[in-house]
Amino acid sequence: MSHVHESPAGELVRQNSQDLAKELAKYGEREIQDHQLVTFPNPRPGRPYHIQISLPEFTCKCPFSGYPDFATIFIDYVPQDLVVELKALKLYINNYRDRYISHEESVNQILDDFVAACDPLEIKIKGDFNPRGNVHTVVEVTHQRST
Repeated sequence: MSHVHESPAGELVRQNSQDLAKELAKYGEREIQDHQLVTFPNPRPGRPYHIQISLPEFTCKCPFSGYPDFATIFIDYVPQDLVVELKALKLYINNYRDRYISHEESVNQILDDFVAACDPLEIKIKGDFNPRGNVHTVVEVTHQRST
């Protein structure tokens, strides 16, 4: 769908709905929409060390009911050549808040995207979801780089 509006110069401009929504979004929403996992060179390549991150404000929506799900995501990884930048990770994680995705798929997708971004030596991601309807779910996935 497209919309027509007047430009500052007084010209009529046709714009599609996605572009218009992005233009009207708050700066934080735009950063979340443009999410990407950004990396930088490992400052200590060749030395195995763990980076442990907790993200206590993860949210997504149940793909069946649409109800919100809340979790803490725990990431523990050993970098190889690249390290994931934390602000980019925060924005990437915040992008899940409006996604209809299961607990299992969300944690597995985070793992896939993390591995694609930085190819760590090893990584474990755990999603500890808040109880809903008397059910508490913990999803844990791991990956080890093949040598």
